[in-house]
Amino acid sequence: MSRLLSFFSPRLASFLPTGLKATELAQLLSPSQHSMLLSQQRATMIVNRVRLFAMLFAVLTPIWGIVDVMVFSSPLWIKLALLRVLTSAAFAALLVFYRPTGSLLDAYRAMAILFIIPTVFYIASHSLLAGYALSSLSSAVATGYAFLPFVLMAGLAIFPLCLLENILLASILLIAQGLAGYLNWSTLNWPSFAGGFWLLILIAGVTALASTSQLAFMITLVRQAIHDPLTGIFSRSSGKEILNLQWSAAQRNEQPLTLAFFDLDHFKQINDNFGHEAGDKVLQIFVAQVQKKLRASDSLLRWGGEEFLLVMPNTDLDKAECAIERMQSNGFGMRPDGTPLTASVGLAERNADQLDYYKQILALADKRMYLAKQAGRNRICAEG
Repeated sequence: MSRLLSFFSPRLASFLPTGLKATELAQLLSPSQHSMLLSQQRATMIVNRVRLFAMLFAVLTPIWGIVDVMVFSSPLWIKLALLRVLTSAAFAALLVFYRPTGSLLDAYRAMAILFIIPTVFYIASHSLLAGYALSSLSSAVATGYAFLPFVLMAGLAIFPLCLLENILLASILLIAQGLAGYLNWSTLNWPSFAGGFWLLILIAGVTALASTSQLAFMITLVRQAIHDPLTGIFSRSSGKEILNLQWSAAQRNEQPLTLAFFDLDHFKQINDNFGHEAGDKVLQIFVAQVQKKLRASDSLLRWGGEEFLLVMPNTDLDKAECAIERMQSNGFGMRPDGTPLTASVGLAERNADQLDYYKQILALADKRMYLAKQAGRNRICAEG
């Protein structure tokens, strides 16, 4: 299996944006590998595009009713008109009442509603049309209703989706197409139905490629926007967002959240005595050493210069202090003159310090970091 993956990975990567790393290919398969910031950005984009889709359908759905009046008998077009009004109202409600929250669950719900509405309309209209004898003209117009699943399937291409999400959504439309065929079993033109079903599958494949390509571009752009180019960890701008998100999650789940504020001791002397390239190398080594001891849920941020933040969710003050002490004992690397690199660390925790806002935990950790420096550096301060 590993040989197959090593064989196909570089070939698959050749079809994707050049900025995408081989290690990021798994993110195109499942959302479980996505970072918190990527999930938030993607959720916002999905909901905004759902609302755009809903606006178009809310306007276009009743307009087509003019054609129904011209070609169908009164009992049929009245029923279809009522169905169209209800469908258009549902789309309008989705447009008006749904707003992006940054939650991927909300984005999934919005997409589900978006595709359920026209799917129900398709099945209901298909059943209505099957119950009436149609002339050649009205029959030709009724054929247009059969194109709705193809429009919806093609619409998936506007969303940045991973392969698993594409399969699930495409399956809903394929099941709806199969259900419509089942409801009209006795009068179904099987060769035509089979050809249409196969075409729907082909469109699903094309849209899957389009939407995963969008996701690949998004992964690349988000990574470039939120990471510090020197150390590869989160930058200050994205760090504020991460801290805010983690704070909200901790409040919502009533969990502890600890913030560690690192400041490398006497770092200016490295730049002054050995040059900025040597200073950059020290920063990279420090980050590499700290990352060896991080959990998957922890977030290391470069706050500026030689200052770093470590966001530790679901971690109380005692556990966080023990974790930082283990990092110190492991070492933060060496200075260019061969002496150990040390850091002054300030710790603050949401519950223990009785804080109400994420900016307070940042200010308190910063204050305690300065207390650690004033106390002689190369130490941890968790009070004061």
